[in-house]
Amino acid sequence: MSGWSETWTWIDGAWQGGNPAIAGPRTHAFWQGSSVFDGARFFDGVMPDLDLHCQRFNNSAQALYLKPIMREGEILELCAEGVKKFSSDKQLYIKPMYWAEEDGPGVISCDPESTRFALCLFEAPMAGDDVSMSVTLSPFRRPSIETMPVNAKAGCLYPNGARAVREAKARGFDNAVMLDTLGNVAELTAANIFLVKDGEVHTPVPNGTFLNGITRQRMIQLLRVAGITVYERTVAYAELKAADELFSTGNYNKVVPLNGIEERTMEIGPVSRKARELYFEYAHK
Repeated sequence: MSGWSETWTWIDGAWQGGNPAIAGPRTHAFWQGSSVFDGARFFDGVMPDLDLHCQRFNNSAQALYLKPIMREGEILELCAEGVKKFSSDKQLYIKPMYWAEEDGPGVISCDPESTRFALCLFEAPMAGDDVSMSVTLSPFRRPSIETMPVNAKAGCLYPNGARAVREAKARGFDNAVMLDTLGNVAELTAANIFLVKDGEVHTPVPNGTFLNGITRQRMIQLLRVAGITVYERTVAYAELKAADELFSTGNYNKVVPLNGIEERTMEIGPVSRKARELYFEYAHK
């Protein structure tokens, strides 16, 4: 397939360019979904919170009964090596991956001793300061930990978010709000969500249905240090519709204000702008 952005992948002790073949038809992850990954960023010479992403990556492996075969420090060293293969002005997505190669007990489970590792870095431009998006309520919901490995950044979780975003785009929106199994707000399809009301910030409390995102945690800390009150609590969808401002956090574009929800158009407010400013000030320190 052509059209990939510039890509370098470390696997089996060497860097390979492009999109190398790393799986076969018997690879367990290919047909049984035994894979985890993480996503970090390189831009302007910085890789914010990369250590936390590496820690979560190894935790995700254990949650899916894979064997973490790389120490976090080793992954950090490879990332530093990998970014040097690109020109310094490039904005990169950093994606470490574990997957199972062989079947385990009962076939559908994997053999953790067959875990493989790859580190993929590819060019992925980030949205500029004028970024914003509209959202709608998705008919699809986030699963609970009893039904899916929501405590891991696992590949098997993403098709559900993918169908939610496709359904939303088909109705003219950029993204979708997904509820949890009890009908409370969980997150967007691949990012955490925040609402602003009367100058205070509210966000769904992690309840075992979505990842407590690294950028989410950093944003809460930065807002509180800046003197802005942040509540982590149960949030109803009606509260999003009545909010003064909405914004999201996630690794791909970090902080993104929302410009509309359902039929309502929203202005990008001062707290959303401040949140984005705070994050990028932190990232460049």
